[in-house]
Amino acid sequence: MARRTPSLSDFQHRSAATGKARGRFALDRIDPGAKPFSTGSKARDKARVGELALEIDRLQDLFYADRRFKLLVVLQGTDTSGKDGTIRGVFGQTSALGVHAVGWKAPTADERARDYLWRIHQRVPADGEIVIFNRSHYEDVLVPTVNGWITPEQTAQRYEQINAFEKMLTENGTVICKFMLHISKDEQRTRLQERLDDPTKHWKFAAGDLEVRKQWDAYQQAYQNAIAATGTPWAPWTIVPADSKTHRNLMIATAIVQTLQGLKLHYPPGSPELAAIRVE
Repeated sequence: MARRTPSLSDFQHRSAATGKARGRFALDRIDPGAKPFSTGSKARDKARVGELALEIDRLQDLFYADRRFKLLVVLQGTDTSGKDGTIRGVFGQTSALGVHAVGWKAPTADERARDYLWRIHQRVPADGEIVIFNRSHYEDVLVPTVNGWITPEQTAQRYEQINAFEKMLTENGTVICKFMLHISKDEQRTRLQERLDDPTKHWKFAAGDLEVRKQWDAYQQAYQNAIAATGTPWAPWTIVPADSKTHRNLMIATAIVQTLQGLKLHYPPGSPELAAIRVE
């Protein structure tokens, strides 16, 4: 029997409607070391990522000209899961015009004085823009939950609020692509050690990374719960096996190209007056 070609839908969760009616989801059913979209050759995979990155650049130009949509790309994952690398590998060929990356850190005192979605809403894309979130509003149902800063009831409430927020965005022209970069605990250990062994990567390492690593199981459970509760028809989650950096980029680039192609973009018609203009 011929092996079935994998589909992105095989790695998506989209059944939840609200935080109370969350869909079933098991994060451990997806092997972080899997390479379902690989050609079997790392060199060919890298070449394909390069081709897809150029296609994203072409489509981004059309997306910016079309102006009917906005695209929000959410990259979530544990420390060292490859959020920065994804931005470089997948969006590195795009023009700075209309493509912006936002890296989210712990909220400031001014941001904490407001609701947790206040700062997020200010950075969502405008018409024709592609905005990439390196971490996101999902930190507010991960970190506080794992550390016990909010109650289970407050966490469930936030799931509902996030679903409503994302639905409002999509109803106003925003297309949302949410990716969970799924790596194994062993792969994280290797990448953290590389940061310690390479002086040029010391800036990426923080002592707190080791403390968070001790909470690995709790974070895996928090991710599973959040994905189960917020993988909606309007903003599904895609779980990306990400132990392989090349495969991670290949899968995400494939998803972005398919998303942009599915929008049936077109250039706006030019003014009829342009036909009579001649540049001397």
